[in-house]
Amino acid sequence: QVQLVESGGGLVQAGGSLRLSCAASGRTFSSYAMGWFRQAPGKEREFVAAISWSGGSTSYADSVKGRFTISRDNAKNTVYLQMNGLKPEDTAVYYCATGSGRSARPGNYDYWGQGTQVTVSS
Repeated sequence: QVQLVESGGGLVQAGGSLRLSCAASGRTFSSYAMGWFRQAPGKEREFVAAISWSGGSTSYADSVKGRFTISRDNAKNTVYLQMNGLKPEDTAVYYCATGSGRSARPGNYDYWGQGTQVTVSS
C-alpha cells in the first residue's frame, strides 16, 4: 500500500521560509515523479511544483517560480519543497502526490498524502 506523509507545515510571517517534506512508502519511489499541490479554503486544488523520477527535471507554477524549490532524495524516499519569500496568498493545505510522469494536472497522480497546513501571516 502506497503511503505519502507530509510534514513541515506551520505558521510563518510573510517573507519567511518553510521546508515541507513528503516521505513515501509502498512503491519504488525512485521510479515515479512527484508533485506538490495546494488548496486554499474555497478554492480548487492547484499545482505548485513537480519533479521527475530522477530529479533531473522540475517544473513550477508561475506564482511560486523563483521562491520555491522542489527536490528529492531517492535514498530516503523523500521529496522536499523549500519555500522562501512566503506571502499570505501562499496560505493553503499542501499535498504531495506520486504519479507516472511529471505533470501539473492532478489527474496524472494516483496517490496523495493527507496534507500539511501552511499559514502565512501578514
